[in-house]
Amino acid sequence: MTHSTSTKLLIALATTALLAGCSFAPGSHMDYQTETAPIDDLVDIEPITPGLLAAWQEGDPAVPISDEFQAELEAYEYRVGPGDVLSIIVYDHPELTNPGGTERSAAEVGNRVQADGTFYYPYIGRVSAEGKTIDEVRSELTRRLAAYITEPQVEVSVAAFNSKKVYLSGEVSEPKTLPITSVPLTLVDAISQVGSANPGANWHSIFLNRNGQQQRISLYELMRNGDMSQNRLLQPGDILHVPSAENQAVAVMGQVNGPGRLPLGNERMSLMDVIAQSGGIDERSADASGIFVIRGKEQGDKLATVYQLDVSNAASFTLASRFTMQPQDVVYVTTAPIARWNRVISLLLPSISLPGTTAGSIDDVRDFND
Repeated sequence: MTHSTSTKLLIALATTALLAGCSFAPGSHMDYQTETAPIDDLVDIEPITPGLLAAWQEGDPAVPISDEFQAELEAYEYRVGPGDVLSIIVYDHPELTNPGGTERSAAEVGNRVQADGTFYYPYIGRVSAEGKTIDEVRSELTRRLAAYITEPQVEVSVAAFNSKKVYLSGEVSEPKTLPITSVPLTLVDAISQVGSANPGANWHSIFLNRNGQQQRISLYELMRNGDMSQNRLLQPGDILHVPSAENQAVAVMGQVNGPGRLPLGNERMSLMDVIAQSGGIDERSADASGIFVIRGKEQGDKLATVYQLDVSNAASFTLASRFTMQPQDVVYVTTAPIARWNRVISLLLPSISLPGTTAGSIDDVRDFND
């Protein structure tokens, strides 16, 4: 949740408290009058049902490459830029092809494109190359050499790609700069060239920064589920950042045997996994109708969605095994009857952006329920 959303949330809750007439004074008893507080105006309420889970799981996650992306790849042409080194061969004219001798590489003796976008070539002088394709440079050389050589046969290639780069940073095996070459460079190619993302990387949300704008891409959907709509053809100057998964966690509170913070991991956990890894529900004090998942919203008028699972019937735990958790979720198992959920949500809403610190507020919630 963003800082602005959190601020809006606190203001709304403060207003609610004032309207409800809560009084705070040293040594006084807190007068809870939140039974009628307008919490419904702040959150959307969704019971966890088979229908809800079926709607989430509709469709095939594997998305093939689109026609537009395929056309973009097929139309790709490298354009020469300053810093590139060109290898030029004029057949039957070795004095033009490799004047430095055969012991030196093409990158060493080739024609470097200067900062003004041109390079020098014998007989014809300066040749403009910046922004041109290899075929266009070859045609220009052939046309101008024809004044000195009968029917010149010219071949041009790039011996060193130096002008166009993309930048990879963050949780990858080897952060580096990658050159853009005559072969199209996609996001998958770039990640593969640095040895894939680290185990501690957040595969669900990597960032592509291009021309001052940021795109959020799921490397997990691309690599794990074959969603090719997540792939991109990289362009010069792109910055690809793979963030850490340190903040990919959920907070578990209330009547569980081991409340605290649980890292999600890239494979994600279900609600059942979270409850199990928290030591299970404390059956002595928990209310079976009151398992809440509070999920904050960054957009819209509502501040959060509250998902509620009733496990009065143990078979309902099968729904928990199909409910996928998201980062920053708060799971709360209450002792309060479901009719008192307004009070529970009033206390929990400010915590949905603080999964690393909610464990410290557990005692307060328990005090409220006692």
